[in-house]
Amino acid sequence: MKRFLKFSLVTAALATSALASAQPTGYAGPSSKATAKGNAIPTNVALMTVKQLLANGKNDQYARLQGKLVNHKGGEDYEFTDASGKITVEIDDDRFPAGVRIDQNTMVELVGEFDKNMLRDSTFEVEQIKIVTK
Repeated sequence: MKRFLKFSLVTAALATSALASAQPTGYAGPSSKATAKGNAIPTNVALMTVKQLLANGKNDQYARLQGKLVNHKGGEDYEFTDASGKITVEIDDDRFPAGVRIDQNTMVELVGEFDKNMLRDSTFEVEQIKIVTK
C-alpha cells in the first residue's frame, strides 16, 4: 500500500510538472465555467491614454485604456502599453475573458481604478477586459 501511495504521488507530481511546462504563451483567463467578480462598474467611464491618466488621474478614479498587455511581471502584475506610455496593471485571473488567449499583439480595452501613489509607481486595477476588434 505504501508503494502504491508513493507511486501515485510521484506520478501526480510529474503530470503537474509536464502540464505546467506545456502551457502556450500569452495570458488567459479561467475556464469558460468561471465567472468574473460582481463589482459594479460605472457605465460612463472616460477613455484615456496612459500619459493622461498618469499626469491628471486622481486616486480611485475609474478610467478606460486601450492598448496591449506586453509583459507578465509576475502574480497579478502586467505591463500595459499604449502609444503614449506604459503602466503596471493588476489583473485577477478571473477578469480575463473565459477561453480567450491574449498575447502581446492583442489589442485590449481595460476598465478599472487608478491607484495614484506618491512614493512608488502608480498602478491600474483592472475590473474588466474586452478584446478590441477593428
